[in-house]
Amino acid sequence: MSVRHEVRPQAADVPLPRERQLAWALAELACDPVAADPDVTEMVVNRVLDDAAVAAASLVRAPVVAARAQALAHPPSSGGRGALVAGVKAARRTSPGWAAWANGVAVRELDFHDTYLAADYSHPGDTIPPLLAVAQHVGSSGADLVRAVVTAYEVQVSLVRAISLHRHKIDHVAHLGPAVAAGLGTLLHLDPGVVFHAIGQALHTTTATRQSRKGEISTWKAYAPAFAGKVAIEAVDRAMRGQTSPTPIYEGADGVIAWLLDGPDARYEVDLPGPGEPRRAILETYTKEHSAEYQSQALIDLARRLHHERPELADPERVRSVVLHTSHHTHHVIGSGADDPQKYDPHATRETLDHSIPYILAVALQDGAWHHERSYSPERAARPDTVALWRRITTREDPEWTRRYHADDPAEKAFGGRLEIELVDGSRVVEEIAVADAHPLGARPFGRDQYVEKLRTLATDAVGDAELDRFLGAATALPDLDAGGGLDALHLTARPGLLDSVTTPGGLF
Repeated sequence: MSVRHEVRPQAADVPLPRERQLAWALAELACDPVAADPDVTEMVVNRVLDDAAVAAASLVRAPVVAARAQALAHPPSSGGRGALVAGVKAARRTSPGWAAWANGVAVRELDFHDTYLAADYSHPGDTIPPLLAVAQHVGSSGADLVRAVVTAYEVQVSLVRAISLHRHKIDHVAHLGPAVAAGLGTLLHLDPGVVFHAIGQALHTTTATRQSRKGEISTWKAYAPAFAGKVAIEAVDRAMRGQTSPTPIYEGADGVIAWLLDGPDARYEVDLPGPGEPRRAILETYTKEHSAEYQSQALIDLARRLHHERPELADPERVRSVVLHTSHHTHHVIGSGADDPQKYDPHATRETLDHSIPYILAVALQDGAWHHERSYSPERAARPDTVALWRRITTREDPEWTRRYHADDPAEKAFGGRLEIELVDGSRVVEEIAVADAHPLGARPFGRDQYVEKLRTLATDAVGDAELDRFLGAATALPDLDAGGGLDALHLTARPGLLDSVTTPGGLF
């Protein structure tokens, strides 16, 4: 039975025992030795495959090239064997924090891996690169890594379900840092007191504003979760050396909640598994079939269906207006409700277009498909007929879609919307979709076969068939990989010449 942990700020003159602090509850969860259920373990493997797929596809993209160069400038640290950097030959290792940095950017760059949406946003797969880097560094077993990933997902989902960051313009990586710190506590079999301080430090150092996802979105969008993972590793290192954190980090009079979130009168309820209970939150998360913001996944599926059923909708000369009725989050984050003119700019960055549902709908209606590179090319974005259709598309908040977005019942929870299209001839098309085709309740739910297909589609050109087959064999055997080096097999080496085909930028290191 789950345990409901009440979280509220405390006056400075009212000491709060650490046993009543949220960070302590998360630390106890991390240190409770609960085995992963078989279906949970299978999903961990799926998410390892998913992360590897999108990382391989992004190896020569500029943010990943820069992050990799930074990482390779740092030799392995003295506390272990070092960790591997995606794409780089396994003979070359770096410190776990820098490997987590480079690999985290590679995983996040295409906005193409898993998601969990509730009171806040998250990409729980961002926890895997730092956990794997430390596991390789210290020689953990596959079973230890599985349990660590399960802990990290459990913590992040629990926080995202209960505490809204975006309402106060705080970036969602503030939930990621504590999740990684907790996962590392599980991986390294640390004491609750150490994990408690690591969580506090990780939260304290990963609170930042959401400007990284507003207006003209920059390359930092890919770096933000990688930074949180790297910072969490460093927080664990300090806590292991006996260093303490700001306490109470959540509930303090000058803490995160009182000053950055809902204020001194705030009250949250965070549901966590009780002692010995299984951790199954990873099964509530969902991956992406398309390289775009998750709230556009279902709409891409609807648009590509309409492309075939109603081809006239792709012609701006025949369309007077397209209105998407959707949730508050979709309208205000990736819709016209964001009031970002960049969302209608054909010269906007890829990161901005990824967060523009008007652009995404226009391209999907015209192409009947979505591609992680072609759909964002400058030529595609600037096509005159696309721009004309794009500027006829707006969004509106619909209370019913907002209610379904926040629903607790999985059968009710939805991230889609209703398209109302008015044609020049006066006719109307009204269609709606609740969840993406790849969602567990969608038309074509993702299972192991789909994760493998995604990996082959995205990674084959970058690494080759033989390397991909080797990696698949290791990943599917993850729970049985031996300690002392078995996790080194969870690494993809780029085909010869690929990494040399791009210019590596110079910097400070």
